[in-house]
Amino acid sequence: MRVLVIEDEYSLAELISERLKKEHYLVDIETDGEEGLYSALNGTYDLIILDVMLPSMNGFEILKEIREDDINLKVIMLTAKSEIEDKLNGFSRGADDYLTKPFHMEELVARVNLQLRKPNQGSNDFLEVGNLRLNIKNSSITCTDTQESLEIGKKEFELLEYFMNNKGLIISKDQIYTKIWGIDNEIESNNLEAYLSFIRKKLKLIGCNVAIKVNRGLGYKLEVQNEEIKK
Repeated sequence: MRVLVIEDEYSLAELISERLKKEHYLVDIETDGEEGLYSALNGTYDLIILDVMLPSMNGFEILKEIREDDINLKVIMLTAKSEIEDKLNGFSRGADDYLTKPFHMEELVARVNLQLRKPNQGSNDFLEVGNLRLNIKNSSITCTDTQESLEIGKKEFELLEYFMNNKGLIISKDQIYTKIWGIDNEIESNNLEAYLSFIRKKLKLIGCNVAIKVNRGLGYKLEVQNEEIKK
């Protein structure tokens, strides 16, 4: 899962980033409010750690824009202020959690884990679309009709998780590159196609009725097929 840290104190942002990477999160940093909003609105993040006091645009303004754009992600706000009015302001604009500086890093990690591991589609352990089940704990896929399973690689897992959490939506190549490989990625287009080809073959092999379809010039979309995919 991908986390965006919007914090103008770079040393603190780096500490947060390094600690979250130990939890196997992919982390990006922005130190400016407007640039942070731009990154937040690209739809590739699962959670944002958002400071209130930022140059060019404050955290409350960023949060308001995110919620008005109907971006589906978690937001944990950070502030040096402890007044209840600030917390109420954040929650009223759609914050999921609030932490006052100074804070213990392990508490922040625990709050991030709580937000990102809340039940999704009825279970913490797997995602389901059609008859495809993606096991979160052991990175495997199962067809719930045939009960056949296969282990998948790390990038295959990340791609499938991203598509399943956005089923039916067209996802552009740029969104995929940023979400899975990061903002400054240098991945080539044929690498993405190779991973998608691996995934398609494995889905067909176990008999799943879902497929990753190409929308020419737009991107890709995970769809449930009307007919079962025969082995």
